[in-house]
Amino acid sequence: MSLRHTLIPILLIALPAISNCGSSATSPSTTATTAPTSTTLSTESFSGTLNKNGGISFPFTANGAGTVTATIKSVSPDSTIVIGISLGSWSGSACSWAVANDISLQGTSITGTTTATTNLCVRIYDVGKLGDTPLAVAVDVSHP
Repeated sequence: MSLRHTLIPILLIALPAISNCGSSATSPSTTATTAPTSTTLSTESFSGTLNKNGGISFPFTANGAGTVTATIKSVSPDSTIVIGISLGSWSGSACSWAVANDISLQGTSITGTTTATTNLCVRIYDVGKLGDTPLAVAVDVSHP
C-alpha cells in the first residue's frame, strides 16, 4: 500500500473535526452581537419650569444594560436660549451628573450607557443665560 492511499482516509476523518472547530469559534461572537439588540427601550417625557439660576431634575429607572439618550424637546418662549442638560445617578434626593452639556439648545441630545438596572436622572439647568422670564422646558429620555 502506498503512502498516498494511507493519507486519504486520515484526511477524510480529520475534515469533520476541522469544520467543527471552525463553527464553534464563530458561535460566541454571533451570540454576543445579537444579545444587545434584544433590549427593549422605553421613552419617558418630562416637563417643568426653569427659573433663573435654577435647575430641574427628573428621576427615572433604567431596567437593564444599554444606551440612555436624553433630548431637549422644547424650550419656550425662546428656543434660542442656551441651557444645560446632564445625565447621572439618582440618589433619591439629588442628581449626580455623569454626562453633561452646558451649551445646549432645543433639539440637543446627550447619551450615556448603563450596565445594569439602576436609578438615573436627567437634569435641565440655567447656565447663566436665562433672564427674569422663566422657560417652559420638556425633555425626552430613551432608556432600557
